[in-house]
Amino acid sequence: MTLPLRYVRLFLSLIFVFVLLPVLRAQDGPLDKSEPKGITVDEVVKRFAAKEKEFQTARDLYTFRQDVKVQTLEGDTPDGGEYRQVFDVSFDDKGHKVRTVVFAPQSTLVRVGMTTEDFDDIENRLPFVLTSDEIGEYDILYIGQQKQDELSTYVFDIAPKQIVGKKRYFQGRIWVDDHDFQIVKTFGKTVPDIKKKKNNENLFPKFTTWREQIDGKYWFPTYTRAEDTLKFSIGDVKIREIIKYTNYQRFGSKVTITYQGEEVKKSDQKQPPPDDKPQEKPQ
Repeated sequence: MTLPLRYVRLFLSLIFVFVLLPVLRAQDGPLDKSEPKGITVDEVVKRFAAKEKEFQTARDLYTFRQDVKVQTLEGDTPDGGEYRQVFDVSFDDKGHKVRTVVFAPQSTLVRVGMTTEDFDDIENRLPFVLTSDEIGEYDILYIGQQKQDELSTYVFDIAPKQIVGKKRYFQGRIWVDDHDFQIVKTFGKTVPDIKKKKNNENLFPKFTTWREQIDGKYWFPTYTRAEDTLKFSIGDVKIREIIKYTNYQRFGSKVTITYQGEEVKKSDQKQPPPDDKPQEKPQ
């Protein structure tokens, strides 16, 4: 389906004023609203879009492990409903990318269900990449400059210019390193929510994704966290999503998929990974 451009822009303004900005202020320090020094905003956008294109190509050459956990909550406490899957992304002997599931217990989610769009978002939009191929599809608003740990970053709010067909988009805020010109943090949500009729709604939470530098060149997504209340017409459901990306290795050296010290085969049944509390990410 398609939304009029004026509606998308109005929605962008409202969501940042009333929903996203209060959260962002709680997470981040002072925002310097001055213009970039020694470079124009347009040039910053052009450079980071080109760098993101390079990164997207490079990431396709890496193996990694992805650990997905989705829980429903009562207050701040998990209520027992959980979806969990751990899988390795690697390559076969012909160089084709393959996924090997390491751990996938039966889902105990009752109050919500995982949809095709949820799985697609987890794989493709939570580790958000905005490349030169897609930059024309978005309205991009320069917000200012802000420190993220020791990094100096340019801050942009972005939203799709229009919703085309069934394509899904990211809407929110990105932080771009002012040295490497790559996205180092993302906050927002995937759009659009899908509301066909009562009892047939597909809603998506706000999330934050952090990246870390791998191999001294590119910034890879390493941790995503979402904790949000989805407002269904029949009642609210609070959920928490945690996605971890680990063990990045460039394809080309001999890579063996292991789990708890043993080689993993597709038919193996393994015990669940240790459910350690994740290290708190910078706020």
